[in-house]
Amino acid sequence: MVMHTVLVDIMITNSWRNNMKALGFIFSLLFALQSLAAGSVYGKWKTIDEEGKAKSIVEITLEGDSATGQVIEIFDPEKVHSVCEKCKGEMANKPILGMKILSGLKETTKGEEWSGGQILDPNNGKTYRCLMRPKDDGKKLEVRGYIGFSLFGRTQVWDKQD
Repeated sequence: MVMHTVLVDIMITNSWRNNMKALGFIFSLLFALQSLAAGSVYGKWKTIDEEGKAKSIVEITLEGDSATGQVIEIFDPEKVHSVCEKCKGEMANKPILGMKILSGLKETTKGEEWSGGQILDPNNGKTYRCLMRPKDDGKKLEVRGYIGFSLFGRTQVWDKQD
């Protein structure tokens, strides 16, 4: 009788573990799908300036626990080999192509907002605080650079690239 009880306990324990693993997998899958539905900032984005002109492609990736963005393509052939002449410090006179212009952004509202980081404008060499929000089911990305409060800044809307 004791042997039977031990075997039943082992079967129940193993079954419980397998069920918990399956349940954990299902929750992970649902969590990932929810993140995709809300819109992710990760991927390649066509930068559009305030006049509506496409300037470059920035690839946003996860680095540690924050989002970073790097210029991977420049559309104007005359600017492909340009350097950041107005940048200071380690970015001074570095090529804009390949430059990390977004850093330290963390997801503050699940799938809706990333903030706490900064964005570099290679045209003037200045760094601004940054806020990003996916829009239109992740097809667009609202990128706001600002000084002090987000009220004082400018916003660009970037287009998702496949």
